[in-house]
Amino acid sequence: MSESESESESDTYAARPLVRSFFMEEIDTAQAVAPLSAYCFMTGFIDAVTFSAIFIWCAFQTGNSIQLALALARLFNGQHDYSFHIADQQALCSVLCFIFGAFLGRIGDRMGCKTRAWLTLGTLIQTFFTMSAAIVMWKSHSGNVGDYRGDPAWTNTLTFVVIGFMSASMGLQGIMGKRLNTQFTTTVVLTTTWCELMTEPQLFNFRHLVKSRDHKVMAILFLFLGGFISRVILDRIGSAATLGVGTGLRFVIALWWLFVPAKKHP
Repeated sequence: MSESESESESDTYAARPLVRSFFMEEIDTAQAVAPLSAYCFMTGFIDAVTFSAIFIWCAFQTGNSIQLALALARLFNGQHDYSFHIADQQALCSVLCFIFGAFLGRIGDRMGCKTRAWLTLGTLIQTFFTMSAAIVMWKSHSGNVGDYRGDPAWTNTLTFVVIGFMSASMGLQGIMGKRLNTQFTTTVVLTTTWCELMTEPQLFNFRHLVKSRDHKVMAILFLFLGGFISRVILDRIGSAATLGVGTGLRFVIALWWLFVPAKKHP
């Protein structure tokens, strides 16, 4: 082995601990406003696709859970309706897959839920789920917009797979956002965010920046913006291509985590 090759190999071995240290560093969550805002944007973006087609939220599981409760209540209303309606099947699919995605977030507990490695890997898994949903949606040849709740645009088996992938991506995003413990909370459910915003002591203090207030407002605005842009794109290029755009956005967010500064220890 030549001297230059020996030096190159030694440099490679020396660089490995540095790379590992970089990825296993905890980020400074106070400086993660941009990717967390993008998470909220993706909540609106993905939810707009499912609600436009089947009137089901793949990220907001409160409504889906109540819908399943109502489906169960039909068994006792005296009309002997024992059918499992398509909307109830879709809600159940969304709930179960959301739970599965959230459960995957426990991987971060082992890697470190605030490390660059997990935040990047977790977002890449979300990207994979969204990409899979886009491909399956394209193969399903289903419509994009449902006329009313009783006539959803998605009814075949492949669209259930689409719902599953989309819900799993949102479940994973939610648990990752929650573990960061910021004003953006889960980045998925904004009911709590609205309540906390209305009870914010500095709500009307417009002379100064108030992080606890301003970040909540950003979360709400970015979710709204995501839903708006998603529907505009959906009307032009369809559900599959819109999910393709979402895949690209998630990939950008995954790379974004690499540029968030590390947490400074006192």
